[in-house]
Amino acid sequence: MSSAFLEIIELPDGDFVLQKADEEGEPLVTITFSKDAKEFLKEHNVTVAKAMIGAGIQTVGVISKQMAESELDDEFRTVH
Repeated sequence: MSSAFLEIIELPDGDFVLQKADEEGEPLVTITFSKDAKEFLKEHNVTVAKAMIGAGIQTVGVISKQMAESELDDEFRTVH
């Protein structure tokens, strides 16, 4: 069964990954900051990574809703 919970992990190399909790396998998303970005952000890189992932998840929700509404429109189309 697929996990409904997601987690953000900071890897030893400074990358951040979004993955399903309690599951192994390829991450859903990986964020890699350049050296310059890491120097600029310092400890705020965690905040920026969380915001980026949060915005992505929110956008996926909007897209999913639009797709579901589109499927309903197709299902109840009146044909004359």
